[in-house]
Amino acid sequence: MKIKFTLLALTLLISINSMAQFSIDGEFRPRTEFRNGYGNIIADGAEPGFGVSTRTRLNFGYKTDAYKFYLSFQDVLTWGENRQLLPQDANDSFSIFQAWADIALGSGWSTKLGRQTIIYDDQRIFGAVGWAQQARNHDAAIIKYKKDKFMFDIGLAFSQDGSGLAGFSSVGSTYNTSGFFTYKTMFYGYAKKKWSNFSGSLLFLANGFQNELATGNTEVSYLTTVGSHLNFKKGRFGVASNIYIQGGQRLGKVDVKGAYLISLDVSVKASDKVELGIGAEVISGNDAEAGSTGAFFPLYGTNHKFNGFMDYFYVGNHANSIGLFDVHASAKLKLGKSTLLVKVLNFSGEQELASGEKSLGTELDLVLTKPIKSGKLQIGYSQMFASDGLYELKGTTKELAASGQNWAWVQLTLTPKFLNTTK
Repeated sequence: MKIKFTLLALTLLISINSMAQFSIDGEFRPRTEFRNGYGNIIADGAEPGFGVSTRTRLNFGYKTDAYKFYLSFQDVLTWGENRQLLPQDANDSFSIFQAWADIALGSGWSTKLGRQTIIYDDQRIFGAVGWAQQARNHDAAIIKYKKDKFMFDIGLAFSQDGSGLAGFSSVGSTYNTSGFFTYKTMFYGYAKKKWSNFSGSLLFLANGFQNELATGNTEVSYLTTVGSHLNFKKGRFGVASNIYIQGGQRLGKVDVKGAYLISLDVSVKASDKVELGIGAEVISGNDAEAGSTGAFFPLYGTNHKFNGFMDYFYVGNHANSIGLFDVHASAKLKLGKSTLLVKVLNFSGEQELASGEKSLGTELDLVLTKPIKSGKLQIGYSQMFASDGLYELKGTTKELAASGQNWAWVQLTLTPKFLNTTK
């Protein structure tokens, strides 16, 4: 029986190899964290958080001339969350992270359907949020065109409540899932053009949010985000910029007026071992009258990448607040095969707090990355030097807060390649 099974498996692999490209790979990513002020001011005398989480993925890819298929299983767990001999997972964290087909339509056209990550430019508005163990995906359909150095995408999504094996309801389409700008509908258009040293993109994004779920009101608020990412690089010198505006309505029929995000980053490769960067970002805060807001939120971007690794701003927080003015400088140093990132960020509110204060503080981020076979090892440390404004913003005082606000972590990432029949 074992011989028959082995022969059958070999025959299948030979057939796959002759007709298409097939791959199996994985990811194993445990991360240990010491949280003594990560994401929020920790109180004096409070015990810091400490724990280990792991993300595990198993990915299958299949490619022919007519289409591509991709399936990714994911599990996220905290060490010790299950008691010994527990017959099922305590937090039901196993999921299908991606399941999509990309179908060729000819002449540069294709369509990508299913659960997928959506990533554009520097991931400011659309990103995979890879730092978060659970990461981000979308159930969407994308019509794609790509030719030479030009690409154009149209994305569509419609969200509906599931009903187990019965599927969705046969009556109505009220969507009862909310939070973190989860949308009922999404439509976007994205275009990008590359030249020899410059690239520019345009994004139009419209999201519909279900309102007043508890009362049965099925009205939808529509929020529009429009903007551009520009990138210039020549030799050792680079400049990148984001310009976005928002208008319409947020969840709860809150009018959004004059919301914007503007950033500029300059990088210089000083030598083969040193890369320097300096930049600034302004994100508008709430300066509008009651019932409306002028605050911008970067929606589905990889926000951990921006505004400090300690995630005090725009990582599940800081929505409809005083905005942010972020000035930062960085140095990336090559130490043999390893790299060390040193980054300093100074934060202020784009609007004043109730006290009239705007200064929020300064953050120092350090990340050491060492490549290893089929992966990498990273060690990080961050320190927040809070100003009076940050204590006020987070609803505490300097006297009640711990004297030091810091965060340290160690992360191992292994990405084994189990099978690849690429011709």
